[in-house]
Amino acid sequence: MKINRRDFLSLTTCCCGGFLLSSCATAPITGRQQLTLLPESMINSQAIGAYKQVKEKAKLITDKDQLDPIVNVGQKLERAIRHYFKSHNLKDPTQNYDWEYILINDPKTLNAWCMPGGKIAVYSGILEVTKDENGLAAVMGHEIAHAVAKHSLERASAALAINIGSMAADIALGGAISRTRNTVGQTTGMDIVQLGIFNPFSRHQESEADYLGIIFANLAGYDPAGAVQLWERMQEKMKGKEPPQFLSTHPSSGTRINDLRLWIPKVKIEYPKIQNL
Repeated sequence: MKINRRDFLSLTTCCCGGFLLSSCATAPITGRQQLTLLPESMINSQAIGAYKQVKEKAKLITDKDQLDPIVNVGQKLERAIRHYFKSHNLKDPTQNYDWEYILINDPKTLNAWCMPGGKIAVYSGILEVTKDENGLAAVMGHEIAHAVAKHSLERASAALAINIGSMAADIALGGAISRTRNTVGQTTGMDIVQLGIFNPFSRHQESEADYLGIIFANLAGYDPAGAVQLWERMQEKMKGKEPPQFLSTHPSSGTRINDLRLWIPKVKIEYPKIQNL
């Protein structure tokens, strides 16, 4: 039996649409609908392996005076998150986390991350920007928020869905999508799928992590204004080095500062400090 392109596209759209609708989850607190096509256990297993490799290869700082402040802030955030979900009779996304913290000796890297499952790394370079516990809580709250909101799982699922969907559409359209993508890439050096889909999607996740991060920090008793001060320092440090926002996977420092200032008054009211953590 032969099938024409229009019928093929309609059939593929219906099948994919039904599959996607049955694979939706909801981000904690924000309530945003998410696509989760892959098993979380697979992502967590990969994260554990990757974290182990980092610990084996990176130069770690184990000095208690330097590592303890990171562990202390992290554990306070852990308790705040756990208490919030329990007190609101909500499923705790971190209930099966095996939390772990490392400090990597890398003064040039202004970064930190939290893998699925609560595996956290802080680079020594970012400590020059965090300055104090409020700044550190802003960074760690943001990174933990990525894990709590299952952003890694969502990104992997989105990439899978886009690849399958664009492949099906490209077949139905006789390769028009591939030709356009190649032409734009050759003439501009830019990938229209990256710029038009993946970058905005990633920026949205980063903004969500900023929002959740100051919620977690405030619940734990840290001043969420520390996030604004952090990004003001980062903006000054990166002056002239930040790419245009549309080319980046992250919002610009200015956008983040404006958003945080807008969110903080609401966060302080709706997510007050938890006593006796």
